[in-house]
Amino acid sequence: MPCTRTALALAAAAALLLTGCAGGTADAGSGGSANPASDDAFPVTIEHAYGETIIETKPERIATVAWANHEVPLALGVVPVGMSKATWGDDDDNGVLPWVEDQLAELGAETPVLFDETDGIDFDAVNDTNPDIILAAYSGLTQEEYDTLSKIAPVVAFPDVAWGTSYEDTIRLNSKAIGLEAEGDALIEELHGEVEAALADFPELADSSVLFSFIDPTDFSQVGFYTSLDTRPGFLESLGLPAPTIVAEESDGTDQFYVSVSSEEADRFDDVDVFVTYGDAGSDFVAQLRADPLLAQIPAIAAGRVAVLENSTPLAASANPSPLSIGWGVHDYFALLAGALD
Repeated sequence: MPCTRTALALAAAAALLLTGCAGGTADAGSGGSANPASDDAFPVTIEHAYGETIIETKPERIATVAWANHEVPLALGVVPVGMSKATWGDDDDNGVLPWVEDQLAELGAETPVLFDETDGIDFDAVNDTNPDIILAAYSGLTQEEYDTLSKIAPVVAFPDVAWGTSYEDTIRLNSKAIGLEAEGDALIEELHGEVEAALADFPELADSSVLFSFIDPTDFSQVGFYTSLDTRPGFLESLGLPAPTIVAEESDGTDQFYVSVSSEEADRFDDVDVFVTYGDAGSDFVAQLRADPLLAQIPAIAAGRVAVLENSTPLAASANPSPLSIGWGVHDYFALLAGALD
């Protein structure tokens, strides 16, 4: 764990000891830990896609839904009472991604209650944790889901586009909502440093246009890819990597984070330097792409400049950057992209 994040967690732990002596800890066995934020930080108002949420008093019992929201309080030393279960990218089938396991171990904490969201949000499970607040700054909550969760506790929804919240804004919104805004800002600065240091090891990526795609191995008639609204290409663009022309064109004026075009439009991908896609890295998938008469017209595919993220592995999951996954896997991710350029 990077030293700054360790310091943040230790500072929070020290505050936890103080508040514990004052009787401010969560109930024993709840799975959560006391929030070291000052009472003076409240009330707090969070604006989001469905209006605004006012948190009147310091939340102690923090629940999170959707992807990675739990990583914000955890990175700041606070263990939520409940969080979403990892059903993709989990390497040991315990419902917790490895970087979250590492942070829980660092904090000496047990795994919180896990909400299985395979078939949607488990409202009963969330309600059973008796939360004071529900964090979902990075999510695709519908109005109905937001309204239902709001009957349980104040909810922090996504600010603008569903599934389009950057990891920085996820930290900003979630940390402010629990009264740790300054600590959240410090975490962002730390993560920026980690990302910049990792990218510096691969200078060949600096001017490379990367297209984050999904190509169905059973149907090469369509090329699906993520727009700049999605956090995967959005992350790379925030680092100065140029967006391929087709991504810029399809992102303009849309509110969709994912689109598809016909493979007959192969010439629109001419300036893509690297295709990134999920798949079976041990298969002949890249060879199949290069053998397809339409896809082979794309220079990057013809040259084999395809980075395959092994399906349902932690590294594949970490390509969607989050507060704890960056330190765990961003260097390996950049190495995969750079390797595809060779």
